[in-house]
Amino acid sequence: MAQNVIAEWEGREYEHNPKSADWYWVLGIVAAASAIAAIIFGNYLLTVLIIIAAVTISLHSAKQPVLHHFSLTDAGLMIGDELHPFEKMLSFSVLEDIEGEFPPILSIKTENWHSPHLRVPLAGVDVDLVYAYFLHHVDEGDHPHTFTDLVAVWLGF
Repeated sequence: MAQNVIAEWEGREYEHNPKSADWYWVLGIVAAASAIAAIIFGNYLLTVLIIIAAVTISLHSAKQPVLHHFSLTDAGLMIGDELHPFEKMLSFSVLEDIEGEFPPILSIKTENWHSPHLRVPLAGVDVDLVYAYFLHHVDEGDHPHTFTDLVAVWLGF
């Protein structure tokens, strides 16, 4: 079934901030100290969890984010080949940076348990067009930054 494309753009899930060697050293020292403290207290499961978390964070910080293709269609938002229909969206909001340093982000809360909160960068597209089209199909809601968002910014992601 052919869908009418309203707007198309490309964007990355997040901006890649290369980390210095000092950043990795600090991560390693904090992880090692935490793991040693967990061993001293006899919590071996926490030790394993700390080590896995440190390795995961370091691997994630080193990788380049994937370039996604977004399409706003009559049926919903296409991210690559995956359609997120308007009917499954609970609310949306356009988050804008006051200083204008970062591009606006389309925040969408969905019914999907696998991806309940989508954050789509709106660089390279008419933000007013996307906003107006979403406003016609989905309720607008308040989407404050989550604790996870704040931690990610604090860690430099």
